[in-house]
Amino acid sequence: MIAKLVDQKLFAMSRHTMLLDGDNLRHGLNADLGFSETDRVENIRRVGEVAKLMADGGLIVICSFISPTRAERDRLRSLVGKQEFIEVFADTLLEECARRDPKGLYSKVKSGKIKNFSGIDSCYEAPTTQEVHLRTMEQILEHSAEAVVDVLMARSVLDG
Repeated sequence: MIAKLVDQKLFAMSRHTMLLDGDNLRHGLNADLGFSETDRVENIRRVGEVAKLMADGGLIVICSFISPTRAERDRLRSLVGKQEFIEVFADTLLEECARRDPKGLYSKVKSGKIKNFSGIDSCYEAPTTQEVHLRTMEQILEHSAEAVVDVLMARSVLDG
């Protein structure tokens, strides 16, 4: 939801964007991948490569994914470039994520349809070097989206 609001704000500023969402890519480009550790690493690797191509083409690419390990996030930062990569940590209690569950993923985990889900039966390493730390239990969505756009503006990503 925050990523969608960021996308809408950038669109209102006449910026060209692309919103990449984990679930959407898993229905197409990454349909052959499951949730094993190897598949999750490959999922994020492919996303990074696609995002880099789009960014090289002049788009502001908003990626909405769970990237469970610091090593994966560091690899993406190196791939895309430190100036272009902005890590956003949407810090929310696991119980609240399950309560919100807009895509029904936690229900699928609970029913056994999804295994190796980050933070439940697979590891999740919270970011330590994020550019934006959103405390979603304390902030309304609008303020969270504004915080992300503010960092983009400060980085001069939105110039021109």
